[in-house]
Amino acid sequence: MMDAWVVARPGPIATNPLERTRLPVPEPGPGELLIKVEVCAVCRTDLHLAEGDLPPRRPRTVPGHEVVGRVTALGPGTEGPAPGTRVGVAWLRSTCGECRYCRRGAENLCPSSTYTGWDADGGYAEYLTAPADYVYPLPEDLPAEKLAPLLCAGIIGYRALLRCDLPPRGRLGIYGFGASAHITAQIAMAQGASVYVMTRSPAAQELARELGAVFVGGSADTPPEPLDAAILFAPVGELVLPALEALDRGGTLAVAGIHLTDIPVLNYQRHLFQERTLRSVTANTRADGREFLRLVAAHPPRITTTPYPFDAADRALQDLAADRVNGVAVLLME
Repeated sequence: MMDAWVVARPGPIATNPLERTRLPVPEPGPGELLIKVEVCAVCRTDLHLAEGDLPPRRPRTVPGHEVVGRVTALGPGTEGPAPGTRVGVAWLRSTCGECRYCRRGAENLCPSSTYTGWDADGGYAEYLTAPADYVYPLPEDLPAEKLAPLLCAGIIGYRALLRCDLPPRGRLGIYGFGASAHITAQIAMAQGASVYVMTRSPAAQELARELGAVFVGGSADTPPEPLDAAILFAPVGELVLPALEALDRGGTLAVAGIHLTDIPVLNYQRHLFQERTLRSVTANTRADGREFLRLVAAHPPRITTTPYPFDAADRALQDLAADRVNGVAVLLME
């Protein structure tokens, strides 16, 4: 048996939707690995699942999809990392490999895709299983606490950076400055971009200044210069309008979250004319993940984490909902 947290009753985080429980250690199936969890980072997607913004796909699911752990067993017929190998488990769990999206390299759009901590139990537990073809090898010389946020906050932020079509040495606006944004900002700066951060949290504003943002303001403030591109990380549809209005001609806004509140009515002239573009970001491909992990190996970002013991997973989500987390919340198994 193992300790785990499950989403027992989806609802507002104040109603304690998470429940700590005991579950059998899962058995890896064909093509799967059994992984002992070292660290699981806490993602806003976990909060959306707990609160019911993401409709549960199965009852009493174990959330968590930014997992660093060790392979302890291989399922039948599995060719993969040997026991003892450190691996990362991310949001994308499986795809069909056969549909037209998979065949053209857009497996993140596969209609049959499944996700860790939503379609299958995730990392808020001592053990989890994952398909061997969907885990990432991880270095041994870095703390697990600093690696875990790369597996979703980092990868999806990188996907959003690709989707916003930031030109070389361009001006990038970032709306919301939490787990994913603070990593993405550093990647953009390493590539020569100037970063403008709009966020409501005083702690996040201070972190943005420390990391080198050229402008830091409130969540809907107007940056001092037109933006070449922008990424919306905050799940707040009202921010789409000021973000679009801040774009220069031909600029692109990418919405990075899996959930967004309703977007108010757009004014064509103010928000979209002059060939501005609004794009969504849907998960990521494994190629995105591999490319991002190679990039951060060459240019390691500063990862700011707020650690929580495993028995405080519910408090970590409550703090995330209340903007009390600086950087990334991480659950430490030991």
